[in-house]
Amino acid sequence: MIVLHRPLASALFFTALLAFAPLQGGCSGGPSGSEGSGATETATSMSIQGTTGTTGTTGTTGTTVSATDSTGTETGGLGIDYDAKGPHPVANDRFVLNVGDRELLVEVWYPAAASAAEEAAKGHPIEDFVPLGPDRDTFEALLADLSPAGELGTRKQTSSAFGAPAAAGPWPVLVFSHCHECVRFSAFSMAEHLASHGFIVAAPDHTGNTIFDPGALLSDSFLMTRVGDLSAVLDALLSDAAELPSALKGLSNPVKVGAFGHSYGAATVGRLAQEDPRILAAMPIAAPIENPIFSGTHVADIQRPLLFVHADEDNSIQALGNTLIELNFKGANTPAWLLKVHDAGHWNFTDICGLTDSFAAGCGDGLRQTMPGEPFDYLEIEVARRLAGAYALAFFDLHIRENPDAAAYLATSEPAEWVEISVRE
Repeated sequence: MIVLHRPLASALFFTALLAFAPLQGGCSGGPSGSEGSGATETATSMSIQGTTGTTGTTGTTGTTVSATDSTGTETGGLGIDYDAKGPHPVANDRFVLNVGDRELLVEVWYPAAASAAEEAAKGHPIEDFVPLGPDRDTFEALLADLSPAGELGTRKQTSSAFGAPAAAGPWPVLVFSHCHECVRFSAFSMAEHLASHGFIVAAPDHTGNTIFDPGALLSDSFLMTRVGDLSAVLDALLSDAAELPSALKGLSNPVKVGAFGHSYGAATVGRLAQEDPRILAAMPIAAPIENPIFSGTHVADIQRPLLFVHADEDNSIQALGNTLIELNFKGANTPAWLLKVHDAGHWNFTDICGLTDSFAAGCGDGLRQTMPGEPFDYLEIEVARRLAGAYALAFFDLHIRENPDAAAYLATSEPAEWVEISVRE
């Protein structure tokens, strides 16, 4: 029997937000985060070509930035192509972490030794992320029954070598939080991209809230449980816990840590940035972090840079959800970025778009939410994933590796084709 995905957070999220619609103007901004604080806001744009992978005349090919060595120290003089794969082969490995009565399966992507290049290029099937057993059977059945949207949007092959030796570290660390009833490898394309450029990316399955074991509520209480998952993963990585595979021992830089997450995961990393002082920067994707559902999160209390990602055609969180993202951006302490992606839907940035009917918004065709009922084609899925990875890399290069030249990529000035980025400084 195939257990399909339960009703997704996005629909519940919107329903709850709608119930609190009178509060939508209530995002609080601190003294440095308010519109009257003297912060400046500028809007620029970037265009990634779907066929060539270039980014216009600046940014990818025209901006020279400082590379970093394995310790995160700037080496200078080397150009970073944020849109292209980095210099390192990528490996992935996993471990089980017990947090109280919770057992977390954690996936880690990391820069691999040069000897792993051939194996990484071959990759492995996406189903290899799921250990053999009932969950694997369920996942393989979902893959066998993909809809046309799923055939377009679900990435079936990795570009990483499982368990390969690591490149000498330490490396900066990022934690990723998946969406409601999703999986830890929901955004493995972004993880691979970041790892190829010298980051470790660690992502737990939020037990009780995955595609295989649904049931957890959208609540502030369970949000804090998810936050605890991420903090525990960081504890394990930064202390070389016994649970870690040998390749991961001594690999993490304890003072260069960030976070990104999608949907419920966006809200999770927002709260993590508020609660865990190790987080230097966070990137919430396709959901507001301060909203009436998660009453304990306040953007004014987050003293770290934030990059908000807003999918214009996100008919999952709908117009109200996107309005709240914009309010979060306006209320956030500076510096803050708002990345608006035209023709993008809720799962456009993930590797599981269309895996179930609930994940279909963002790949193939759909109906606009900006012009209700109008048919259109979502932004090409590979372009959206590459775009999200490029901006994530530039953002974390700036704020985790402290490379000031990365700011040029985050403020690329081009006519808006797919992207508009606003900056509050």
